[in-house]
Amino acid sequence: MGVEIKVDDLSKSFGKDLIWANVSLTIPAGEVSVMLGPSGTGKSVFLKTLIGLLKPNTGSIVIEGLDIASCSEKELYEIRKLFGVLFQDGAMFGSMTLYDNVAFPLREHTKKSESDIRSVVMEKMELVGLVGAEGKLPGEISGGMRKRAGLARALVLDPEIVLFDEPDSGLDPVRTSFLNQLIIDLNAQIDATFLIVTHDINTARTVPDNIGLLYHKHLAMFGPREMLLSSEEPVVRQFLNAQRVGPIGMSEEKDADELESEKDIEMPPLPPIPMQQEPSNGIPRRSQREPGAWCREHGITPPPGSFEENMPMATGA
Repeated sequence: MGVEIKVDDLSKSFGKDLIWANVSLTIPAGEVSVMLGPSGTGKSVFLKTLIGLLKPNTGSIVIEGLDIASCSEKELYEIRKLFGVLFQDGAMFGSMTLYDNVAFPLREHTKKSESDIRSVVMEKMELVGLVGAEGKLPGEISGGMRKRAGLARALVLDPEIVLFDEPDSGLDPVRTSFLNQLIIDLNAQIDATFLIVTHDINTARTVPDNIGLLYHKHLAMFGPREMLLSSEEPVVRQFLNAQRVGPIGMSEEKDADELESEKDIEMPPLPPIPMQQEPSNGIPRRSQREPGAWCREHGITPPPGSFEENMPMATGA
């Protein structure tokens, strides 16, 4: 069972450069959440702050009653055992085989025997479809295989929180689709709390239970998937539907002249909300909501054609 992450009034700067400020949200236990945002908005910084690799300037991050923003190094070391992290490039040790890479956290943090370690490693390698490749070096395999090996390593301590830093970076659409299915299947099996940083709009529209959007040094919105996919908030609507019209420009925020030139342009209609991706076995995850449930509960009429099976994603320009 995953654990809740409660973030309150979090701010982070590097010198005089403010990354984001006043970020408050609660990442629900056991659910899949996605964090989006234009390039350079500090999504990876947010992940590193959650795990204590970076210290925030202000605010708190409470997990299991402990504020990791202000706890001791000893407490932080212990709370990190709740985490598994898939870094953007896999972050594999180049001189180690995949087996030794995956085994590394077990050898570092536990007193398990080598036979017990082998049992756990092979279980996780099988989970990500890498049995037979355990003797290979990271440089001998594809980027997609390195991602899966990194995921196996993130899972060996049976974490209650799994962070994914752009897991689809560098992958083609087919591999991204396979990886998304693997993430959904894993969440169904281990019931951990998942947080995914991604730029992939199709992933954001179909995979998570919740979506967040960082923009212009703050959290624009965070909530259930249907809330954001039906939102009329300009920045949310523009980003989640890959549209040019809206406040986001090539340099993050459009200037006054650009916005003025668009004032009479009607924004394209919201595309239909697609069905959420399901586990391979067809059995709904514990956190999975019935299609359209959030919209009905809040009196929102979803865009026409929403929640139809096998619907291609529409994007506006």
